[in-house]
Amino acid sequence: MTDSGTAARATDLLNLHAAPELLTVVNVWDAVSAKVVAAMDGTRALATASHSIAATLGYPDGEKIPVGEMLDMVGRIVRATDLPVSADLEGGYGDAPETIRRAIGAGVVGANIEDQMKPLAEAAAQVEAIMKAAEAEGVPDFVLNARTDTFVRAGDRDPGVVLADAVDRGKAFLDAGAPVVFVPGMLDEDMVSTLVGAFGPQKLTTIGLPGTPSTTRLQELGVARVSYGPMTQRVALTALQDAVSAIQLGEGIPEFRNVN
Repeated sequence: MTDSGTAARATDLLNLHAAPELLTVVNVWDAVSAKVVAAMDGTRALATASHSIAATLGYPDGEKIPVGEMLDMVGRIVRATDLPVSADLEGGYGDAPETIRRAIGAGVVGANIEDQMKPLAEAAAQVEAIMKAAEAEGVPDFVLNARTDTFVRAGDRDPGVVLADAVDRGKAFLDAGAPVVFVPGMLDEDMVSTLVGAFGPQKLTTIGLPGTPSTTRLQELGVARVSYGPMTQRVALTALQDAVSAIQLGEGIPEFRNVN
């Protein structure tokens, strides 16, 4: 059974998703990135990026990192802030409910879990099992961001068929107890409108890819949350590359702020 502080942060995170104001979450990958993002005005919650954590520790994406190493870094991020933290835990590393239980033990109050396009009944049963595990740990308001990979794994399928599949899967996950559904992909405004219409307002999470609707428009459409996955780490590494180029050209280190 977890402590009351963790349960309270879960309720806070759930309320942030349910509010009409869009929850914008900048993804982090270690303790120092968590501290920097948490200290910025307007930051109300943090989310980890599994791809970025794996890369930080020398692993490729796709559940190649041992779950213990992933949860160790997630725990470091939790301890770096007082804000609620949602963890990207890929597909659950072979046992999603147990991974969620361990994550809650580290102070996590929400999580992304991929469906990896398992048969729908199996994927929905996993969602139900995760929510039951969270409740058993004393966190009934755990914010499972139930992810469907319909667009990520769409291949050459017709976009209309893919969208209909995302609707069916998302509705099944909501029926199984997930408070929100994550549909990553290059979604246009019409797709977002269709998903919000099917799920209800403040039930959809999207990813902020270049070319997707603005955060202002997503809020108007009734989206609960937008996050940025590994792109934030890529922005940071691009800045590092630019600094290296400047140094090698003899321009010296670019100006910087003391942020930690």
